[in-house]
Amino acid sequence: MSVSAPDHVTRTARREPVTLLEAIAEALFEEMQRDPDVFLMGEDIGVYGGAFKVTRGFLDVFGESRVIDTPISEGGFTGAAAGAAHMGLKPVVEMQFMDFISPAYDVLTNYIATSAYRGAGPLPLVIRGPVGGGNGGGPFHSQNVEMAFFHTPGLKIVYPSTPRDAKGLLKAAIRDESPVIFEEHKGLYRAPSLREVLPDDDEVIPLGVARTAREGTDVTVITYGLMVHRTLEAAKRLADDDGISLHVVDLRTLLPLDDDAIADAVKRTGRALIVHEDTRTGGIAGEISMRINELVFEWLDAPIVRVTAIDAPVPYAKVLEAYFLPSVDDIVEAARYLARY
Repeated sequence: MSVSAPDHVTRTARREPVTLLEAIAEALFEEMQRDPDVFLMGEDIGVYGGAFKVTRGFLDVFGESRVIDTPISEGGFTGAAAGAAHMGLKPVVEMQFMDFISPAYDVLTNYIATSAYRGAGPLPLVIRGPVGGGNGGGPFHSQNVEMAFFHTPGLKIVYPSTPRDAKGLLKAAIRDESPVIFEEHKGLYRAPSLREVLPDDDEVIPLGVARTAREGTDVTVITYGLMVHRTLEAAKRLADDDGISLHVVDLRTLLPLDDDAIADAVKRTGRALIVHEDTRTGGIAGEISMRINELVFEWLDAPIVRVTAIDAPVPYAKVLEAYFLPSVDDIVEAARYLARY
């Protein structure tokens, strides 16, 4: 790693534990060093270093041609990124908050996602940024956007839950020839309990491959993002209090889904619980439930159950936000129901 690198992107080289935010910064920095075609675009990512300081110090190392501050025009700079990708570059676009990806919906779904299908060639670009509630940010700074794009062929959607996965998956996303939406839960960015020492080699984690976050025998839980950690907390409580063993699958990539991992995990227990922070109606739990029915229905010993946010905009007030979001208690209650069914 270059001696001119900012401090928060050299921790792995020093064998220090890193946060999820630092892991993302490391992935960006290392890919920009590895490939001169990789460059960054976004609001306040240069001099200011980004709203969450992911790109702090990058401007000093790579210059204004590769760390580009954009106007507040998500549709405009996403379209510009598409043009750059057509010319052989590899843009990584930061949405200051993923809620504001909506102005770029048209260019993402009608142009970028269909490029390869129309014969215009691959578009290797990444749209990344913070998602998720729990911080009192209200409806404009707390949404999960995956299902707005899940129905769009040609896109990939990634949602990591650990620093190691965040770094390895982001490297894979940048090197992929398809456009990738990369969601980063802001509640995980600086969580002290998630710090981990990362491999010091060039680890690239393949897109579309889920991981087992916990081995178990009684109930399979399929989840991703922050909910992985709430599920693991619920698993510990259930094991201690009830002797119930949860098998936890972290999807990591939402599009494409890892059907084999989902099917194998459900076969292990005969019971499926799907947990996500996104709202209930039209959430990914519905799609996963149908795939389970199609692939391994005969293995089920109980109904498929889902734990999700309620169908409402994300509230500002802490007490309302806590009610809105799936809790550890919600997961425990649902798992107990399935285990005793």
